[in-house]
Amino acid sequence: QVQLVESGGGLVQPGGSLRLSCAASGFSFSSYAMRWYRQAPGKERELVATITSGRGGVTYYVDSVKDRFTISRDNAKNTVYLQMNSLKPEDTAVYYCKVLGLPNDYWGQGTQVTVSS
Repeated sequence: QVQLVESGGGLVQPGGSLRLSCAASGFSFSSYAMRWYRQAPGKERELVATITSGRGGVTYYVDSVKDRFTISRDNAKNTVYLQMNSLKPEDTAVYYCKVLGLPNDYWGQGTQVTVSS
């Protein structure tokens, strides 16, 4: 079955960096676009970044993370990454990955990112 396992979150000071990973299984990873979302306490889940399928994935970002976050994928490892630089307190949230195009919605357990001094 489809599984998405996020990791790499933690506590970081403002201005710091983290790299999140999402290990995927149960589907043909290279054939599907992938997304990162985040959900802050009391707020709705928000789309952060998208990467299209294939080797040279095209990327898209929400304005608030442009030039700070980078989404990438390693199809050999069935893994999608989110490199987060220049982190701000408002980036604090649980981060989730998602696969696009499958008949059902699948979510992992998420990974907590806390940006605080």
